[in-house]
Amino acid sequence: MSEDGLFELELVQPAVDDAGPRLVGPGAVHVPGWLTPVQQRWIVERFGEWTRGPVPLRAATLPGGHQMSVRTVCLGWHWQPYKYTRTASDVNGQPVLDLPDWMVRLGRKALAAAYTTEVAADPSLAALAGDYTPDAALVNWYQDGAAMGMHQDKDEASHAPVVSLSIGDTCRFRFGNTQTRTKPYTDVLLRSGDLFVFGGPSRFAFHGIPKVFAGTAPQDCGLEHGRINITMRVTGLS
Repeated sequence: MSEDGLFELELVQPAVDDAGPRLVGPGAVHVPGWLTPVQQRWIVERFGEWTRGPVPLRAATLPGGHQMSVRTVCLGWHWQPYKYTRTASDVNGQPVLDLPDWMVRLGRKALAAAYTTEVAADPSLAALAGDYTPDAALVNWYQDGAAMGMHQDKDEASHAPVVSLSIGDTCRFRFGNTQTRTKPYTDVLLRSGDLFVFGGPSRFAFHGIPKVFAGTAPQDCGLEHGRINITMRVTGLS
């Protein structure tokens, strides 16, 4: 399928019975089943292309020497703890792939789908959809046993919302508060095709993935196992 074909499909019509925007916190919205199986398979094919690009999948090493269990390939800007660079100086020194135009359009559709009057979203957040222009995406690959600790996405100079898409195995997504890694937090099951957007008062909330449920990827998503998570961001960098 071409990228034009991807966007001819109706993205805002949920694909599962229990779908619909759900307010998890101020500015944080979960939309189950937002991507159709066809769209998921198309994105999985793009993921294969990205991992064969100039910068391979890698597990970032945090300060102190701890290597993350999640492996990442970046688009637009390369993320390394805790900064963005144009080249992957911590991998092979190569420039990362550009963020594709279709992903910008997808990000705008995501905001429009999440920030609706149905979930009593702040109108100022809904107004962001038309101009939302992510310039970086972290594409994370969770194999069996991979997890991600509670953290804030705060390496960006922009406060624009983060758009997160899930494909493959179901995970437990822990969405917390802006002050501490501990409670209060809300656990949300993110399944293949789900959308999660957080901005406004929740933009800098701590969040993490304590568990991925191996073997739960649906047969029609394009993955036999594992989980792909795409997070689009506006870095605010020039």
